[in-house]
Amino acid sequence: MKDRKQRVRYKTKSVSSRNRLSVFRSNNHLYAQLIDDVRGITLASASSLEKSIKDKKLQRKEIAELIGKNIAKKIISKGIEKVSFDRGKYKYHGLIKIIADAARSEGLNF
Repeated sequence: MKDRKQRVRYKTKSVSSRNRLSVFRSNNHLYAQLIDDVRGITLASASSLEKSIKDKKLQRKEIAELIGKNIAKKIISKGIEKVSFDRGKYKYHGLIKIIADAARSEGLNF
């Protein structure tokens, strides 16, 4: 039996040919990156380690919202509006959902 991360990634890649918006959550930080699976490169990234976010003393939910908005702005500035959301091994709730909702509110489609 495959674990959740493998199932989600397989479905994301097989169903859609869009670029993949991958989210990772560690104990201390949040990361989001846009990956082009065909070329195997990262097109855009945002994380809680960025100076503009790190300097502000915010709660984790507020940081997640900022990361979602930042990654959406970076992706849209590259001319990409449609992506597939890869939640990885995480359930779609909490910080992962906040990142996704913030990205959608900035105009990203997935």
